[in-house]
Amino acid sequence: MDQAPDSAQQAQSLPGCYRHPDRETGVRCTRCERPICPECMVSASVGFQCPDCVRTGSGTGHPPTAAQPRTVAGGNLTADPHLVTKILIGACLAAYLVQMAVGDSFTDNFSLIGQAYVPHFGDVEGVAEGQSYRLLTSMFLHGSVIHLLFNMLSLWWLGGPLEAALGRARYLALYFVSGLAGSALAYLLAEPNTATLGASGAIFGLFGATAVLMRRLNYDMRPIIALLAINLIFTFSPGFNISWQAHIGGLVAGVVIGYGMVHAPRERRALIQYGTVALVLAVVIGLTLLRTAQLT
Repeated sequence: MDQAPDSAQQAQSLPGCYRHPDRETGVRCTRCERPICPECMVSASVGFQCPDCVRTGSGTGHPPTAAQPRTVAGGNLTADPHLVTKILIGACLAAYLVQMAVGDSFTDNFSLIGQAYVPHFGDVEGVAEGQSYRLLTSMFLHGSVIHLLFNMLSLWWLGGPLEAALGRARYLALYFVSGLAGSALAYLLAEPNTATLGASGAIFGLFGATAVLMRRLNYDMRPIIALLAINLIFTFSPGFNISWQAHIGGLVAGVVIGYGMVHAPRERRALIQYGTVALVLAVVIGLTLLRTAQLT
């Protein structure tokens, strides 16, 4: 007698997207019911539609009523949904080449230093001394080839799907504000003369937003939770010389912004999404001003 297939195994087996068969998904187009991945989802009044149904008006031969297809978060669909991620990776690689060519003077002038009162830094000044740009520029610097490669692989793995799901503008806002949040918390809590650098704060923001998006789409959360747990273990392990402040600051900002991005109601979507970004940015500015007041 044949045995009935295991129900748990059936539940874990998801169909592949009709445009990207290698991507499993539990979401289907509300018109044609074909499975669609985050890159192919177009937000509709109820659920999500596939690009074909939006383009053709579900087989009617007439243009869709919407002005332009949208991503899950309301962004514009683009020909290359990973373009911004590629540019960010390219910028980090270029910055590292400059670090290698110019030497420590370049790194010392653009890494995150709160207040440079230690002789090692010479004439270099920190954020508390007016160089607030360090909160941003430090996001593009790295301390070694391994540090750079690990962050760029994480950026590609997390950033590409997020950019496709959010759209370019929302993705950029998430990336930079998460990175700034990581820098601000490091500035607030770390020793003021500690030099901090790396894209990890922004990447942890992508971790947080990815978890929120996967939860929103009813995806299996175990892979992202396991990966995040491993990264947090390394973050707090002694001997790795990792800025846990930057990681936690970026992660919290990513979760908050990601939630605002994917859960904003359609009728007030842009207001809530960019309002959430502005709120997190205001907290970043507040923390920066607070720490500067403490050090000056």
